[in-house]
Amino acid sequence: MPLKIRLARHGAKKRPFYRIVVADSESPRDGRFLETVGTYNPLSDPAQVVLKGERIQHWIQRGAIPTDTVNSLLKKKGAQPSAS
Repeated sequence: MPLKIRLARHGAKKRPFYRIVVADSESPRDGRFLETVGTYNPLSDPAQVVLKGERIQHWIQRGAIPTDTVNSLLKKKGAQPSAS
């Protein structure tokens, strides 16, 4: 079961709010997931990113791969974990 750390969209129409989740790569975007490891609100100025660094590190050590978007959010927040 290949795992991804990716965004799940929530919020109203034209008012997006995202949860950063760990999910099976074959699950739908807003479907089943294993754990919520953060949130991303692009509408606030500046964009608000809240991360659970320990849990992200935990999942990366177990083989979860961040998507490109989540990877850029991790870099901006300075929480880029090392893949060991």
